Amino acid sequence: MMNNIQITAQEIPMPSYSGSIIDYALKVLDEIKRNNWELSILLCDDRTIKELNNQYRNKNEPTDILSFNLGETIQDTYLPGDIVISLDTLRENADFFKIPQDEELRRLIIHGILHLDGMEHETIEPNEPMLLLQEEILNKLKNQHIIPPGGES
Repeated sequence: MMNNIQITAQEIPMPSYSGSIIDYALKVLDEIKRNNWELSILLCDDRTIKELNNQYRNKNEPTDILSFNLGETIQDTYLPGDIVISLDTLRENADFFKIPQDEELRRLIIHGILHLDGMEHETIEPNEPMLLLQEEILNKLKNQHIIPPGGES
C-alpha cells in the first residue's frame, strides 16, 4: 500500500511548488517507515492560522505550523490528521534565522509529520528527541528541495 498526501491552500494562491511539497512529505514518511497514510496539508496565511491557533489552542497569534491529530484507521488506511502551515510566518522565520525558505518549509513538514506520528517536545531546545530526529531527517534529505532556487518570495 502507498501513502497519499492531499494539499490545499486557503486565502493564498496554491504555490507552484505544491507538487514538490507532496514529494517531500512522501520521502519523510518513507524515512520514518510509515505506510498507508492519508495525510492532509493546508497552506495558508497568518490570518487563517491565527484563527485556528486561537480556536484550538487559545493562543490569539499566528504560528508557523499546527498539527491536528486524528489517528483513525479506515479500511487499512491510516488517517493521522492535518498539518497547517502559514507561509507568511514561514517567510518571517526564514528571514529571522537567515535560512532559505525552502529549508524552513522542509523542517516544518518534518515537524508536522513527527507530531502526527505521536512525537512531542516540551521545549524548543535542540536536544529534545523529536527535534534531534527532525534535524537528522532534514540532513538526510538535504538534497531534496521543495522551493526552486529563486522561487522564494
